[in-house]
Order: sequence, then C-alpha cells, then structure tokens
Amino acid sequence: MSASAGVAAGDEVVEPLADAAHSVEVLDSDVVFDGKVWDIRRERFAYGDVTLVREFMEHPGAVAVLVMDEAERVLLIQQYRHPIQARDWEMPAGLLDIEGEDPLVAAQRELAEEVDLVAEHWEPLLTLHTTPGGSDEVITIYLATGLSPTEEAFAREAEELDMTLRWVPLDEAVDAVLAGRVRNGILIAAVLAAHARRTRS
Repeated sequence: MSASAGVAAGDEVVEPLADAAHSVEVLDSDVVFDGKVWDIRRERFAYGDVTLVREFMEHPGAVAVLVMDEAERVLLIQQYRHPIQARDWEMPAGLLDIEGEDPLVAAQRELAEEVDLVAEHWEPLLTLHTTPGGSDEVITIYLATGLSPTEEAFAREAEELDMTLRWVPLDEAVDAVLAGRVRNGILIAAVLAAHARRTRS
C-alpha cells in the first residue's frame, strides 16, 4: 500500500492524515490595526448555528532556508528578536513582501542577503502554518546545498547588524532542540524534518 493510500482499521478505511480545507461565510472583515510590518484583521463569520468574531495577524507569508554543507553541518543565525527579548538561533529567512515574487526566488535572495551564500541545489523541505490560531502566516522552508560565496558581501542593518553565524552538525542541532536549548519553531521543524529525512533514506 502506498503512503497516500487509505489505511484499514477493522472494516473502516482511514484516510491518510491531512489537514482539510474548510470555508465559512465571512460576514465582516476589517483591518483594526495597520502595522509597520503586518496588520491585525478582525472578522465576523458564521460557524454552524453561531456567529464568531476573531482577530488575527494578516501575514504576507515567508520563506526560510536550511543551509547544509557536505559535512551535514547546518548554518544557523543568532539574532535579536524583540517580542521575546532574546537572541535566538534561527535560519536565513524573510517575508514574501515583494508582490508576485516566487517563494524559491525569495529564499535565494534571503540566503544571499543574510549570509552571503548562493546554493546550487534547492528542494522543498516543509510548508507550515506557524501559529494558525492567531495568524494566517504560511512559511515555505527549503533545503539548500552545493554552497558557494556571493561575489560581494551585502550591507546589513537593524537587528541584522550584530548577527552571529555558526555552522552546527545536524545531530548537534537535533540535540539542542530535544534539550529545549533552542526554541524557534521554524528552526525546530526544519531540523527535525531534515533528521527524519536522513534517517528514513
């Protein structure tokens, strides 16, 4: 039986585990906070026999890159993030804030701009909703290999001025995740996915 086929449970066929699209009637939709980076939207919608109101962050989407060299080390960035008052370990990443830009092109741009690297090989690793209860953000994570430096270094500003870069063996990154020493959700998902992919292959 293929991975996409249903699984028999007694006489019942259980479909493969997957999220299900579900649309509702939106009665009102307004931007209640117009932010510098993203907005907060309030929507009133019909759900069954009741009407609900929810606010959520309206997000343009994002991309992230798990950079891996031939020794199976991943390149991580330590950067200050004000909402959590911490310098957390992350991957090169950025918003889809250029209208019409393909996510892969955006990921390639972010890799060059943040760590002065280009990659020969790109493959999708994960697509995930970061916080579906409070944001509509979708982030696409790519695995980038076959690395070489950009022709020139990019200028950086704001929180990127004092970023720390570190090459970490994939197994060490997994250990840091499982020990709770790193907490960035996107990094955690990417590292565990890369480890699972390597193990299964």
